[in-house]
Amino acid sequence: MSIYQHFRPEEKEFIDSVLQWKHFVEDTYSPKLTDFLDPREQEIVKQIIGNNGDVNFKLFGGFQHAERKRALLYPEYFQCENDDFHICLFEIKYPHKFVTIEHPQVLGSLMSLGLRRGKFGDILFHEDSIQFLATGDIDQYIVAQLDSIGRASVSLERLPLEKAIEPQEDWVELSVTASSLRLDTVMSAVYNISRQKSQALIQHGHAKVNWATIENPAFEVRESDMISVRGYGRMKIMSLDGKTKKDKWKITAGKQK
Repeated sequence: MSIYQHFRPEEKEFIDSVLQWKHFVEDTYSPKLTDFLDPREQEIVKQIIGNNGDVNFKLFGGFQHAERKRALLYPEYFQCENDDFHICLFEIKYPHKFVTIEHPQVLGSLMSLGLRRGKFGDILFHEDSIQFLATGDIDQYIVAQLDSIGRASVSLERLPLEKAIEPQEDWVELSVTASSLRLDTVMSAVYNISRQKSQALIQHGHAKVNWATIENPAFEVRESDMISVRGYGRMKIMSLDGKTKKDKWKITAGKQK
């Protein structure tokens, strides 16, 4: 049975990367550190590497509840420590009394430096404090290059990982029914909006499943999928609980407050 059967077709390229990392560790008997992975990519690593082979793995994003994490794949002899993940924490210093900086602006400015998204971990906000995590190999480059975000002049202060802001996420659990597992149908049920509205949001590129933009309303969601819709927040499919007598799907979803 092909390993690809357990995953979506669009995940094949990442699966191939995981298999290459695994073979590297097996062939060289040395560890392999990845860039930051989103939670879906982390789940794929878990499923492919497992816990029963010659290759072990650990995930770490710089602090306990990080969403984006680096994966370290390593042979049995290797003793894995958090320092092996080479993660830097930066706090953004800016004139917060005069300007407001939001998440998209921070991400946009970081990406404008010509670096891949995988080089950056979580972006953290608490009141006027803004922090972000990055891979250790680009720390000096970021400090030298990032001098503005939006209209604000900024500077960076490197902090120990223990100083990371712990995000506060509250999820409300709800049970809904949907006639199918199509993305537009599930969005309609969870966000309590019309199918037409759901389809328009999807077709305009405002919906993501597992951090990838989906523009096909007929895309079928699965258990554990994370869905985010611009203007409506995030939800995750916590479980698919079978069907009702009227042949509708029973879905338990978590909706972010």
